[in-house]
Amino acid sequence: MQPTPLRPAPARTEPVGLRKGAVDLLAFARRRLSGDYTVDEFGFDQELTDTLLLPPLRALYQKWFRVEVSGIENLPAEGGALIVSNHSGTLPIDALMTAVAVHDNHPQQRYLRMLGADLVFQVPMLGALARKSGQTLACNPDAEQLLRSGELVGVWPEGFKGVGKPFTDRYKLQRFGRGGFVSAALRTGVPIIPCSIVGAEEIYPKIGDVKALARLFGLPYFPITPFFPLLGPLGAIPLPSKWHIRFGEPVKTDGYAEDAQDDPMLVFTLTDQVRETIQQTLYRMLDQRGNPFFG
Repeated sequence: MQPTPLRPAPARTEPVGLRKGAVDLLAFARRRLSGDYTVDEFGFDQELTDTLLLPPLRALYQKWFRVEVSGIENLPAEGGALIVSNHSGTLPIDALMTAVAVHDNHPQQRYLRMLGADLVFQVPMLGALARKSGQTLACNPDAEQLLRSGELVGVWPEGFKGVGKPFTDRYKLQRFGRGGFVSAALRTGVPIIPCSIVGAEEIYPKIGDVKALARLFGLPYFPITPFFPLLGPLGAIPLPSKWHIRFGEPVKTDGYAEDAQDDPMLVFTLTDQVRETIQQTLYRMLDQRGNPFFG
């Protein structure tokens, strides 16, 4: 009698990607518990950023705001550069989306080391996460140290004046401070990359400001939007506007004299040049876009 041939075992249907993700997550947890990970002198934790911080931001970037990026070739393959961008949106989500745009579109997947306001680092949980993700205080010594070490550094010179401006002033750049970012670029000889963002102005249309509540909570403003605080927590969900981020041609700073950063007229001229480049680019991008929510 002929033996019955053995049937092959049925193929396992468990998704390979899911299984690998679980293995990677367990390995990550083991390294965290054992202390087998590194951070740099500013507190940047690359593994934590890649594993826990970037994925939810990437989902927001890809699925909610559907960000389109152009000019990524203007970012250097290596070495330092200062990315200078407009700021808007009531909450500084535009800075986070710019960081994702740099990392996910750059051929070397470079990280954007963002310079943040004091308020960011005064909030216990938020400050710790900001440090872990590579952010540091917006001051010249930190900026120059990062630039000299070859990092891409992001700065939003409008500060709270830009991110908290009323919806009626959307896409109108506010004052760029005293040009501290230009001085940092001149001292380190790195290029300045103008960055223009369209779409962030529509996520939380700011139509009012309760100054008494802002003072009470120690905030630069307490925004009123069409949905917040009227709808409570639901009003804090950003509107799904369509975003475009454009990185402009670099403004070189390595051809000036060694003490060029001490020339106030030069610093003012370069600051105004970068600001005007971003403003004119915003106007062109606005002319080219269609519906703010559908592109």
